[in-house]
Amino acid sequence: MRTRVVIGTALAVTVGAGVSFGLWASGDDSGPAGSAQRQERPTDAKSAVAPSSAGRTSPSPSPSRSYALSQAPRTIPAVRSHTAARGPGWRPARGERVVVDDAELADEGRLIASELGLTYAGEKDDVRAGDVRLALNDDEGADPESYRMTVRGGRVSVSGPGEAGVFYGTRTLKQEVHGGGTAPEGVVRDEPAKPVRGFMLDIARKHYTAKWIEDRVRELGDLKFNELGLHFSDDQGFRIESDTHPEVVSQPHLTKAEVKRIVALAASRHITVVPEIDSPGHLGAVIAAHPDLQLRNTQGVATKGAVDISKPAAAEIVDDLLNEYAGLFPGGQWNLGGDEYQALVVSNPAASYPQLAAAARSRYGSGATVSDLTTGWLNDRADTVRAHDRTMRVWNDGFFRGTTVQPAKDLRVGYWTGKEIGARQPVEYLSAGRKVVNYNDEFLYYVLGQPNNFVYPTGQRIYERWTPLVVRGTQAVPSRYDGQILGGSFAVWCDLANAQTQDQVAAGIRMPLRATVQKLWDPGQPKLTWARFKALADKLG
Repeated sequence: MRTRVVIGTALAVTVGAGVSFGLWASGDDSGPAGSAQRQERPTDAKSAVAPSSAGRTSPSPSPSRSYALSQAPRTIPAVRSHTAARGPGWRPARGERVVVDDAELADEGRLIASELGLTYAGEKDDVRAGDVRLALNDDEGADPESYRMTVRGGRVSVSGPGEAGVFYGTRTLKQEVHGGGTAPEGVVRDEPAKPVRGFMLDIARKHYTAKWIEDRVRELGDLKFNELGLHFSDDQGFRIESDTHPEVVSQPHLTKAEVKRIVALAASRHITVVPEIDSPGHLGAVIAAHPDLQLRNTQGVATKGAVDISKPAAAEIVDDLLNEYAGLFPGGQWNLGGDEYQALVVSNPAASYPQLAAAARSRYGSGATVSDLTTGWLNDRADTVRAHDRTMRVWNDGFFRGTTVQPAKDLRVGYWTGKEIGARQPVEYLSAGRKVVNYNDEFLYYVLGQPNNFVYPTGQRIYERWTPLVVRGTQAVPSRYDGQILGGSFAVWCDLANAQTQDQVAAGIRMPLRATVQKLWDPGQPKLTWARFKALADKLG
C-alpha cells in the first residue's frame, strides 16, 4: 500500500551539550516525509545512539528560534535542484527505520539501511521519528531515473517513478550523511541528463579478479553510473568460462558463477552489464584454438586477430558464443565490436584477400566489395543477438562508407576514434539518424602503458573541457544532436597489461570516473571549481 503522510511542522532540538529549542516552518509541503516532533540527537559521537524513536517526546519549543535556510547538498554528481528550507536536517541514528511503500523497493531499502546502520522494517503505514521512507509514485512520463528527496521534520522521504530513481535518491542521502554529515532540510529534485553513464573494462588483455570488479560495481553504483561494459574476448585472451567452446578460454579467467555474482550485484545497483565479443577482428584467442579459421592473404600470411569471414565455420563459432553468453548476461544491451578488421586496412582488400572478394560477389552480386561482406557479417551477428531481445552498439570503425550492404538501422554507434582509415566525423552518423554513445578516446580512454600516443586521462581535463557533445577530439558537435547522443562511457584498455596492477588502475581512474559522471548527470557548467570538486571527492571517499 502506498501512503503519503504529512504531519505538523513543530520541531524541538537539542544541540551539543546544552539545550536550545526552535520552531521550524517550511514553505514547501510537497514531500511525504512528515514533520512530527522529534528530539534531535546530541552531536557528541559518544552519545549518538538515540532511544527508541517510537517512544520519543519533545519539550515545548521555548524559547523559539529560527534556523538558517539550508544549503544545497554537496554530492557527486551534484544534484540538479534543491529547494532550501529551515530546519536541523536529518542524521541517522541506531533504532531508526527504513520503511517502504512498495515491496519492489525492498532491495533498495535493505541496502541503505545496512549502509547507515538503520533497521529495515519493510512495508509500513505508520510514521515514526527518524524514518527514511522509500516510495514509488505515479508520475507518468517522468524519467524513471528521476527522484525527489524531502528532508523535513526529522524524516526523509525518497520517491520516484521507478526503482532506479529511488535508488539514486538513496545514493544522494548516503553521500550527504557520510562521515557524520547531515542531510540538509528541503527538497531535492534530481534526474540525469543522459541515459547512458558507463564504465567499460577490458578484461580480455588483463585478468581482473571478481572481487576487484565487484568493488568497482559498488563504486559505480554510488556515483549513479548505470552501465558496466565487459570486453572479455580479444587477441590476448578469452576470459570467461565457456561450455560450448571451452577450448578458447584463457587462464586465468572468470568462472560463470563469478560472473553471475557480478551481474547480480550490478543489477542490485541498477547497473546493466554490457558484454562484448568483438568480431570479426580481435579474435586471436579463438583463433589460437581454431587456427584453420585465421584469415590469410594471397601469399598465405596470417592476419593478426582476424577470422576468415568467407568460412561458414567462423560465423558458427562466434554465434555459438553469442548465444551462450546471452544467457549469462540478461541485460538489454550488447556490444558487437566490429572494429579494426585488418582485411580492410590494406590498400586493396580484394587483391590481398581474393577469397573475401569472391564471397562478397557470391552473396551480394558482382559489384560487392570486402566492405560489403564485412557489413553483412556484422548484420548476421546482429540477427543472432537481436533474437535475444538486445539493443546493440558497434564501434564507429565497424561502419563503412559507400557500401551496397547497409548496417542494420537499429545499430547504435560507439564512437571512440577518428584515427581509422576513411574516418568519418560524428556528424555523419548523427545526420543519418544514428544514436551515439560517446567513448571519445581523446578524453575517456585509459590505455595501460600509454601506447600509440595515448596519455592517461585526468579528471580535471574531463571536468573542465569535455561534455557529451565532444564526441571526437576536442570539438563539440552542434547542440541539435544532443538528443541522439545517449551518453558516454569511460574505458580502460589493457594494451600493455603489466603496466599497472589492478589496484593502480583503481586509483588512476578514481577522479576521471567522478568527473565523467558529473558531466553525464548534469548538463550545466559545474558550480564547483576543480579544486573544490576534488576536495569534495576526497571528503566523500
